[in-house]
Amino acid sequence: MAEIFQQPTDFKDESEALYTLMNNSADDVMSYTTKFKGWSFENIIGHLHMWNWAADLSLNDPDAFTEFYAKAGPAVQAKNLRAFEDKWLDGLKGRDLLQIWREFYLQMTERFSGADPKFRVKWGGPEMSVRSSITARLMETWAHGLAIYDTLGVQRKDHDRIKNIAVLGVNTFGWTFINRKLDIPKPVPYVRLTAPSGAIWQWNDPDNENYVKGKATEFCQIVTQSRNIVDTDLRISGDVAQQWMRIAQCFAGPPEDPPEPGIRYGA
Repeated sequence: MAEIFQQPTDFKDESEALYTLMNNSADDVMSYTTKFKGWSFENIIGHLHMWNWAADLSLNDPDAFTEFYAKAGPAVQAKNLRAFEDKWLDGLKGRDLLQIWREFYLQMTERFSGADPKFRVKWGGPEMSVRSSITARLMETWAHGLAIYDTLGVQRKDHDRIKNIAVLGVNTFGWTFINRKLDIPKPVPYVRLTAPSGAIWQWNDPDNENYVKGKATEFCQIVTQSRNIVDTDLRISGDVAQQWMRIAQCFAGPPEDPPEPGIRYGA
């Protein structure tokens, strides 16, 4: 039986949900400012669009991706990404940007769906699989999209496709510490999450003293640094689990810190 490659469809569906929300909002919605570092909706969609384009480039033209990242990489490390993305967008703004973003991610989904999910592609750090590449795009869309839902006062209805993000969060336990030049603590915490559907997802060996338990949505919010742990109902026990959840980071790039308590806490 052929392997089912679901992640491109999950990426498309998450993108479509965000697009529909914004397309049905006020004409000037792209100018709204979020509580994510003061980014506007336009900043967020521009960011998603450029990195969707980069991921697509890494699949279809690796040499061109290398050339692109030689310019983008220094901006990432210097945390000067906004200026780089604005220059790359070359004046593309407002609802024109919204429509171009959608047109591209729909086309991109088709290209990723037709690719071998195990094929290795270039990125800013180590190479990764096609499956991991499109999962990262799903994660970014979901994480940044939350700031838009929050600003519009809409409670997002999550689906079990966020399991992709939960897996990424669990798998980057070690990366969180390596990225900060810290020793990786042991043992790895037990993670037990309740999916949006009510299913139970579990990772690592059961442990009554070192664990993270609760809603999958809130776990994903923490590992994407969309919420502070005190603004969730996650149950966290043990020094290792506590340390991890304070700094968890499932995305690439220099170390980032979660929002301060009470800054981002939902609609």
